[in-house]
Amino acid sequence: MDSILTLISPQALLLSLMVASMAGIVKGMVGFALPMIMISGLGSFLAPDLALAGLILPTLATNALQGLRHGPAAAFASLKRFGFLLGVGLGFLLVTSQMVRLLPVPLLFAIIGGPVALFCVAQILGWKARLPGGGNRRIEAAVGAVAGSMGGLSGVWGPPFVAYLTAIDTPKAEQVRIQGVAYGLGAVALTGAHVMSGVFTPVTAGFSALLLIPAMIGMWLGTLVHDRIDQTLFRKMTLWVLLIAALNLLRRAVMA
Repeated sequence: MDSILTLISPQALLLSLMVASMAGIVKGMVGFALPMIMISGLGSFLAPDLALAGLILPTLATNALQGLRHGPAAAFASLKRFGFLLGVGLGFLLVTSQMVRLLPVPLLFAIIGGPVALFCVAQILGWKARLPGGGNRRIEAAVGAVAGSMGGLSGVWGPPFVAYLTAIDTPKAEQVRIQGVAYGLGAVALTGAHVMSGVFTPVTAGFSALLLIPAMIGMWLGTLVHDRIDQTLFRKMTLWVLLIAALNLLRRAVMA
């Protein structure tokens, strides 16, 4: 704990625990958005590399639970169906993750905030891409490249992937399951990549482990209330919160 407090003040640590808890609740309710909430929330008051390190273990654990919810066989079937897309994404994630420490802080804030803000605005305005005939290898390669690059640089790779799954009308149960599998594999790759990049060290891993506790509790609470709220309304509220957080990161990018 003492080593962690050399990186972050007690007040910032408390705020970080609250952000992780909120992210876990949303993850339990809607099946995604934990990395977006954590990187947007933590990035509002922490250095980008520390915020990125903090979300790694919560992302890894929550997605493992989500991906295996219907058993290993169902998870493997979804993995087989979307294997090419995921392979491209993981490749780009590993390459771009090594650029984190080379980028200026304002640029990294913009890279994180921009895609999240665009995704939120598009969803709030009701935009939904349609690929009624299903996807193809070129589209999957493009989606994987964009999602993987975002993941390597910011720890957030969900928006392009969710948009693609929605566009090809993936059944709800499989969509939630493959998101867990995809984000879980991405989290494994992200962990290894940022051990090599120097972002995920024993000290920052301790910080991430602390955030794992409220994230898991939050996810458990989210699953309990999942059937008791209007999920559509809650998702809209979440998008607005994410948009505000993303715009704050863009403000910091401009004013840094």
